[in-house]
Amino acid sequence: MLSRSFNLMLKKAWISHVKMIMPENYDPIPIYRVMDPEGNILHESQDPKLNKDTIHKCFRDMVLLNALDKILYESQRQGRISFYMTNFGEEASHIGSACALSSEDLVYAQYREAGVLLWRGFTISQFIDQCYGNYDDDGKGKQMPVHYGSKKLNFMTISSPLSTQIPQAVGSAYVFKRRANNNRCVIVYFGDGAASEGDTHAAMNFAATLECPVIFFCRNNGYAISTPVKEQYRGDGISSRGNGYGMAALRCDGTDLLAVYNATKVAREYCLKNNKPIILEAMQYRLGHHSTSDDSSAYRPAEELEIWNTVEHPINKLKNYMLKKGWFDEIAENDYVKDIRKKIMIQNQQAEKKQKYDWREMFTDVYDDVPDNLQKQMKQMEDHLKKHKNEYPLQNFKQS
Repeated sequence: MLSRSFNLMLKKAWISHVKMIMPENYDPIPIYRVMDPEGNILHESQDPKLNKDTIHKCFRDMVLLNALDKILYESQRQGRISFYMTNFGEEASHIGSACALSSEDLVYAQYREAGVLLWRGFTISQFIDQCYGNYDDDGKGKQMPVHYGSKKLNFMTISSPLSTQIPQAVGSAYVFKRRANNNRCVIVYFGDGAASEGDTHAAMNFAATLECPVIFFCRNNGYAISTPVKEQYRGDGISSRGNGYGMAALRCDGTDLLAVYNATKVAREYCLKNNKPIILEAMQYRLGHHSTSDDSSAYRPAEELEIWNTVEHPINKLKNYMLKKGWFDEIAENDYVKDIRKKIMIQNQQAEKKQKYDWREMFTDVYDDVPDNLQKQMKQMEDHLKKHKNEYPLQNFKQS
C-alpha cells in the first residue's frame, strides 16, 4: 500500500519539460484597507460598524499609548530608567487586533505590542512600575523595562531573544486544539526581522502540519533595528510564505485600525472554525528609534518619516474617521490628553520613589529547593553587603 505522502505526490501535475517558476511570475498579495488617510470608507460593506463607545476607546487607548511612550522615553534619556522601546506609528495594529480578539485568547508578544496589554486593562501604574522594576512590579524587577506580562490578562511575559515566543505559541495552540469545545486561539506577534529567525520557520511548519489555531501576526514596520526589509528578504514580504507552509495568509494596512480589526476578526474565525493557523501581515512603519540604544537618523533620512508621521499616521486616520462620523470633540480630546499626561507624570514620580525588591529575590523563583551553590552565593553576597553596607543604597530595597 502506498503511503499517504506518496499518494499526494502522485496527485500533483506532471510535465515533460523543465519549467522554472520565477519570482516575478507571482502576483504580490494585496494590502487590505478599509479607509483612506482622510477617514473615508472605501467600500461601505467593509465598515465593521463598531459603535461610538468602542471607537472612542480605540482612539483614546492609542493616544494614551503615545503619551506614555513620550514620557517614558524621556525618563530613560534622563537616566531614570535603564531602557525603553516606543510604539510610535504602530498603535493601530495593537489596538485594532486586540479589539477583535476574545479576552480569553492567549497572547505571545515580542516587545512592541504594549497597546494589546493596554486594551486588556493593564494600568498606567503597572506599565511604569515594570519599567522601574520597583516593589509593585509583578515581575519583581527581574525583567528589562517593557518586558511586560500578565497571567490575569492572558498575556505571556515577554522575552528579549527574537522569536523564542513563536514555537511556544504553537505549543499553546496545540493544547487548545486538543481541548473539547475549545473557543480560544493563540496570537503571536513578531516583526519582519524576527521572521528571519530559524525558530519562526520551525514554528510555522509545526503549526501547519499539526493544524494549530494560531494567528502569526507580523508587524512589518520596514526595519529590523537598522536593517531595511530590502536587505531582510527578496520575496513578497512575510504573508507570501504561507503558501509554502500550506497555510492561509492575509495582508492589511497596519495604520488602518478598521482594516486591522476586520483582518484579525477573520483570522480568528478561520483558526477556530478550521483548527488551522494563519499568517496576518500588517504593513506599517516604525516612526521611533528601535530602542533607546538606537539612533535611526544614522540609517534613514528624516524625509522618509514625514508621510508616515502625518498623512499615514494611524491616530490621524482614526481621528479623520471620527470627524466624519461626528464623534470627535476637539476640546474634550485636548482635555483628555492634558489629563492623561498629568496622570502619567504623577505615576512616574511615584514609581521612581518606590523601593525595589529585596536583593535576595534574585535567587528565588527558579528552584523549589535552592541548590547548595546558590545558597553559598547568597551567603557570600550577604557577608559582602554587611562588610560594605555604606557603599550600597540598601535603603532603596525592601528588607525581607
